[in-house]
Amino acid sequence: MDRIRNVALVGHGGSGKTSLAEALLFTAGETTRLGRVEDGNTVTDFEPEEVERHISLGLALASFTWKGHKINLIDTPGYADFIGDTRSALRAADLALFVVSGVDGVEVQTEILWHLAGEEGIPRMVFVNKLDRDRSSFTRTLDELRDVFGKSVAPVQVPIGKEADLRGIVRVVSNTGVLYEENNPKGSDTAPPDEMADMLAEVHEALVESVVETDDELLEAYFEGVEPSRDKMVEVVHRGIVEGQIHPVLCGSATGLVGIDALAEFIVEFGPSPLERAPIPLTGGGTLEPSTDGPTVAYVFKTTSDPYVGRISLFRVFSGSVAADDVLETARGSKVRLHNLFFQQGKEHRDAAKIPTGDIAAVAKIEDLVAGDTLRTPGSDIEIEPIPFPEPVMSVVVSPKSAQDEEKLSTALARVVEEDPTLRVERRSETNETILSGMGDTHLDVTVARMSRKFGVEVDTAIPTVPYRETITAKAEAEGKHKKQSGGRGQFGVAFVRFEPLPRGSGYEFVDEIKGGAIPRQYIPAVDKGIQEGLERGILAGFPVTDVRATVYDGKYHSVDSDELSFRMAGILALKAAAPNLRPVLLEPIMRVEVRVPEQYMGDVIGDLNAKRGRVLGMDSDGRMRVVTAEVPLAEMQRYAIDLRSITGGRGTFSMTFDHYEEVPHQEAERVIANAQKDD
Repeated sequence: MDRIRNVALVGHGGSGKTSLAEALLFTAGETTRLGRVEDGNTVTDFEPEEVERHISLGLALASFTWKGHKINLIDTPGYADFIGDTRSALRAADLALFVVSGVDGVEVQTEILWHLAGEEGIPRMVFVNKLDRDRSSFTRTLDELRDVFGKSVAPVQVPIGKEADLRGIVRVVSNTGVLYEENNPKGSDTAPPDEMADMLAEVHEALVESVVETDDELLEAYFEGVEPSRDKMVEVVHRGIVEGQIHPVLCGSATGLVGIDALAEFIVEFGPSPLERAPIPLTGGGTLEPSTDGPTVAYVFKTTSDPYVGRISLFRVFSGSVAADDVLETARGSKVRLHNLFFQQGKEHRDAAKIPTGDIAAVAKIEDLVAGDTLRTPGSDIEIEPIPFPEPVMSVVVSPKSAQDEEKLSTALARVVEEDPTLRVERRSETNETILSGMGDTHLDVTVARMSRKFGVEVDTAIPTVPYRETITAKAEAEGKHKKQSGGRGQFGVAFVRFEPLPRGSGYEFVDEIKGGAIPRQYIPAVDKGIQEGLERGILAGFPVTDVRATVYDGKYHSVDSDELSFRMAGILALKAAAPNLRPVLLEPIMRVEVRVPEQYMGDVIGDLNAKRGRVLGMDSDGRMRVVTAEVPLAEMQRYAIDLRSITGGRGTFSMTFDHYEEVPHQEAERVIANAQKDD
């Protein structure tokens, strides 16, 4: 287990994570050519949608061997819409390697993921990439990293040369240089250039400061003018990484193959093994320590569907081991036999007989497994706490393009939700729409494309109808009289009903005040049912009516002609008769919205929220980000994911949850009612 390294490549979209994975695999001899994202031929971006868009849309696994160690890479998407897969990857990893562009510096998604990795207890290190590009700067990026994440960010390498002249790196601790020839990933040792002496001294001092601050004895000695030895530095750096007190910074170029072998070497020598991972939280409290001889405990962090293999479940073994044909139990109590075990190398599969503690593998054709499941020795009660995923922020209506698609739609929706826990599907009875919700427009577009490719379902999408409600603001009484005679037995039922408004959020209340048998007891529930049917159909614009008390206080019946249908109709007619005097109004759902943006966008974001009829409740700071909390009508938030990206250049994120219903302003209500009547 001490010779396994599980590394999640994380960071903002476009920083070069997939290119770095490709460079590591090529340098280690796992591939014979260096794939390019632009050419669609990398190991970890193999889904058709990824090849088409030139971005990672889901996590992917690949591994390589370096100096007798197995390094499992989990390449993750950097686009905010697909943060669910990145969160899943952090649960399976022991180290988060943040890839930061030397051109663009620290971007918003890097900051978000940095905090998520900290919450998961995962050690973090940084690779400053793209240092061979124009306008790249290692020193500027390092200053920004230390400014954003603090002095625990410690440079352990610096580049030799810059931009197009990047030709090597210097290891700060040993003060040795490594030079690279073009297209050759294996560097040759050399002495650092003389002109770098001042810069190296400054960086060395920054590293020493980061190191001594993790150890009281070293700090005291440092104040007395004594620096730690090289061996002590190595020891403390490793411990500091594992404990999350030091975040080393390395550098190079993935596409230029500069610093890649030094990165692999650093991961092997300094990266935490599965033995050193933070304990995993368990459902119900407590934690799980990694153990080679304990009962088997594995965590399913991702499921996917393969058109040829079927359901594929990716899992990490946290205790014990998993062997082919083992029978394990899920926390739901179902037994599963693991027939088809394998390691994933992008889209390729490598058969596996046994998965040791700390390793990552996959199993095929087990329909019962979903992301978040714990696999365990039968009889064990251990359950790893599932990952908390963010709530969706954008929704579309999905409808089948043909009758044939309609038959397959529900199955396809169920499968994509199982594969991606950040998706939600609901059927809104009040609007008769099937709603697919996700993390943004790209997320939903990709999901629809995958439904077509994997499950053969073609769908149309549209903006959902806002689930308005109606309510009443006045009290009124009315008679509902249903009388029908057609030669034989007739229908007769009369109900006198009083309607009155209830406080917001109360729902519907039915009161029976019948005395003296004016309506037989067996027919009173029918009156209630009829009133509820009428309320469901709406008074103003066809939306359900809520926050109403209906009291039936008198009525009439006929011993022969009265029945349940008669009194159900009487309830409907009573509401219809009272409606003109109830002063109905339209209610709209109000969402509680939290927007995170860099400070320079605050004014534009607040102005936009005000234009959306929003009420800003407060503003706060979280590091370099500003957090705006507001209440905004759902009608104005349907496309906010797109609006916010446009306002902030992709640097803003938001979350929203339903808060309450509120009366729609008169002018807006007139527009909604007119549209509803036109549709009818």
